[in-house]
Amino acid sequence: MNRISLRIRIFLSMLLLVGLASILIAVVTVKQYKKQTRDYYYSRFDRKEKAAQKNINYELENTIYPANQQFLGFIFKERIYEIATVHKMKMSIYDLNGRLKINSYEPWFRIFQEKIPNNILLQLKREEKIEISTPLKSGKISQLSYSYINDRNLNKVGILKVEYLQDNTQEQQQLSLFLNKLYYVYGAMLLLAIVFAYFLSSYITSSLQSISNKLQKTKLLKKNEKISTTGITPEITSIVEAYNLMIDELEESASKLAKSEREQAWREMAKQVAHEIKNPLTPMKLTVQSFERTFDPNEDGIREKVKDYAQMLTQQIDVMSSIATSFSDFARMPQKNIETIELISVIKSAVDIFYENEIQLNANVNEVFIDLDKNQITRVLNNLVKNAIQATEATTTPEIKITIFNQKNKVLITVEDNGKGIKEKDKEHIFEPKFTTKTSGMGLGLPMVKNIVETYGGKVTFESILNKGTIFKVTLPNKP
Repeated sequence: MNRISLRIRIFLSMLLLVGLASILIAVVTVKQYKKQTRDYYYSRFDRKEKAAQKNINYELENTIYPANQQFLGFIFKERIYEIATVHKMKMSIYDLNGRLKINSYEPWFRIFQEKIPNNILLQLKREEKIEISTPLKSGKISQLSYSYINDRNLNKVGILKVEYLQDNTQEQQQLSLFLNKLYYVYGAMLLLAIVFAYFLSSYITSSLQSISNKLQKTKLLKKNEKISTTGITPEITSIVEAYNLMIDELEESASKLAKSEREQAWREMAKQVAHEIKNPLTPMKLTVQSFERTFDPNEDGIREKVKDYAQMLTQQIDVMSSIATSFSDFARMPQKNIETIELISVIKSAVDIFYENEIQLNANVNEVFIDLDKNQITRVLNNLVKNAIQATEATTTPEIKITIFNQKNKVLITVEDNGKGIKEKDKEHIFEPKFTTKTSGMGLGLPMVKNIVETYGGKVTFESILNKGTIFKVTLPNKP
């Protein structure tokens, strides 16, 4: 159930509730209908029995025979058939010992073969009247009763057995018809309940769905919209207000975080620039101080000495200029000057400037046309090839392979070397600014490569095995 959405749970719960209520109402209705029918049968039989009892008493009061059990057969010899026919029942009259005297349905020569069971006689003495109802396989009900026959002085003179066969076929048909109508009504109610439950569950969860959609779109460094509380139930309003409060706090935290990151970035950049500039300044200062102490205009070879000092200072100034250029290139986002270029020839031209025999260039096609900035892709290749050359400096037989794969909707450029590789602890920092595994350099080359490639919607990845080599993969989107 925890994996089912709240909307579906509400929908299923409402259907279950309606279904159980319908079943309960149907069961109670059927039971009540059957109880009323059964009560009607009993009351009807009771009325018939009382009417027959009155007829029996009337005959006893108006007979010419003595009203005792010896003359019961003579008293009701003719009248028992008429009474049974009028009331549509079978009637039997017994003496007080349970021996049959006369009945309305057996031939006269068989009447002496029937006798009331002893257990009925004993029960009748205790209860004065016995009623028995027996359902039959045909759907009919057999109802019979035993009661005493009293004379006008209320003396018991015999036992009257009344038997009535109740045909309830018509009532069963009426019940079936009623149930069919009930099923139609409940079916229509269930369909209406399904539609109602669907829309009601959607209405109840619409506010929660709105909150869920907003939460999914909530980003730390993005302008997030608040949820309006208009038309929302009080229970959901508290959640919406908490969400809106969270948005305010999130925007405030994002603003503080952005400010802190900018300040931290400037501090780190300033420290790095200061560190890199101090490195050439120190030898420049020492050179100037040494020149000041030892300068003698009359010394032999003074011109050559001044020239050497000037050349040394110029080299250090070039280093500082290179540092400034590197930081400027990294800080400046690449400007897109997109044009359609033939990628293989551009990469070949970029590789040729290195004059390295170990560099191999391969492609699975002869030409690859792609929309890029020629200068930017050249910068990418220059950095990757330069890193590969430096990684193979200590290798006996260095190999650098550049491969171009023209695939569907993309171009894959790989730069592979068999150099020293990258340590596991350094892999996660390889694209971070200022990080470098070399003794020289400022660690800005690979971050710049990543920056340029991602600007054009591409991706840079790498694989490296220590002391076996590294392969950098540049994936660029291309038209099919």
